[in-house]
Amino acid sequence: MPRTIECVPNFSEGRRPEVISQIADAIAAVPGVSILDRESDASHNRSVITFIAPPESVVEAALQGARAARDLIDLNGHTGEHPRMGAMDVCPLVPLEGVTSEMCVALARELGERMAAELEIPVYLYEQAAVRPERADLAAVRKGGFEVLREAALTDESRRPDFGGPGLHPTAGATAVGVRKPLIAYNIDLTTRDADIAKKIAAAVRGRDGGLRCLKALGFFIRERDCAQVSMNLTDFGATGLHRAFEAVKREAERYGTGIRRSEIIGLVPEQALLDAAAWELQIDGFSTSMILERQIAAARQSAADAAKKEAPETPHRCFVDKLASPEEPAAGCRAAAKSGALGCALLERIASALHAGPDTSDGSGPKTPAEPSEEGPRTAFQRLRNSFQKIARQTDESGADDPTKLPFRILALSAEALEGAAELALSCGRAQAADLGIAALELSACLSGAALHLQIMDGAPGGQPLDSGQRRLLSELAARGQNAAQSTEARVRNIMQG
Repeated sequence: MPRTIECVPNFSEGRRPEVISQIADAIAAVPGVSILDRESDASHNRSVITFIAPPESVVEAALQGARAARDLIDLNGHTGEHPRMGAMDVCPLVPLEGVTSEMCVALARELGERMAAELEIPVYLYEQAAVRPERADLAAVRKGGFEVLREAALTDESRRPDFGGPGLHPTAGATAVGVRKPLIAYNIDLTTRDADIAKKIAAAVRGRDGGLRCLKALGFFIRERDCAQVSMNLTDFGATGLHRAFEAVKREAERYGTGIRRSEIIGLVPEQALLDAAAWELQIDGFSTSMILERQIAAARQSAADAAKKEAPETPHRCFVDKLASPEEPAAGCRAAAKSGALGCALLERIASALHAGPDTSDGSGPKTPAEPSEEGPRTAFQRLRNSFQKIARQTDESGADDPTKLPFRILALSAEALEGAAELALSCGRAQAADLGIAALELSACLSGAALHLQIMDGAPGGQPLDSGQRRLLSELAARGQNAAQSTEARVRNIMQG
């Protein structure tokens, strides 16, 4: 399962899109980050950027967003309806997949430490990351905003930041960093222009004043829309959903002779929150997500994909390695040696193809004319040898069925031939092929040594397969041929690299 954290930094800028673009670009530049949403409001003079990232990237991405905001936003000239205390005002981390709240708390503290040390921006920890119980509530942390907090942090011990300070950054203020559940930012515009009515409604519905649980609310006048607004945060939509918040505001508005003009969601919203609202509003009895057509189609497709994945063969390399690890697997040592031989021949085949594709002048020594180790041509020869090694590695070579010495002798002969071909090919190589050539020689040397060792152990082990004099002589000759060719190839690689 991928490890994913959602991060939803709020920035005190909603009127200059070019500034928010620069901040978003700074966040997106960190590897592993995907920006999901970006939303700005001119009345609130605030923007929300939502991105996801793995744990190893999320702190760096948030830090770069804070750095850009510090350089681009000056709170001394900032105005807007929404409370704020920092250029990057709040930065919550939300665990989504494969990540716990405890892990996010540790990351929030790391972010706080780095912001204070690297950006000189003080940080307050809130919600689940809070180190002081009274700071679990963001409203308490941000009380009075930038103008009040920059004085209070210097004189009131209870208002000093958790990292940095005690004074705020002169233009970027301070940032609240926390860990929370998915939050829904939900605003309702009223048909009245009276901000006092909006404030009274907000006081009636918010949890801290006896209203709905897990609901925070404020009342404003929105100049651009010429209406009053109740702005809400639903911190746990399972406790208080969108439908309940809407009905509560509607009921309170009716008390003051006004109504609802429209509502809006800021940023992203969990799908389940909308489904809960739809089921409640329509009074659907026994509703469940299994009744949703698209959900069933997606589930069927996933089931088919999972079944196909189970039926599909494993990747050849993983299948090969897993089988070698089994104690029951026969001829594992020979097959491992053959795999090395196949890898070496594949590199040599690659070199031969490149040399035949055109002259190589990469080392400044002029064009190279590829040598021909046999009539079939070097590329075809190495391809044939690679196929032979692969048959052994896959257990499709039956040459050793009646005599246990035949298979290691075949590997020994193939590797000696391949190494001699490599030595001949090396004469045509330049600097561009040196690395592949050297690695191919090492792979084939491992193959040669492995096959020779296998035969030596069989010859000397009690209960093994003693070699006759002719076999011992053949073993020595093949091993010597391969070793001499390998030494020649390695010497050529060293000469190329020395210029």
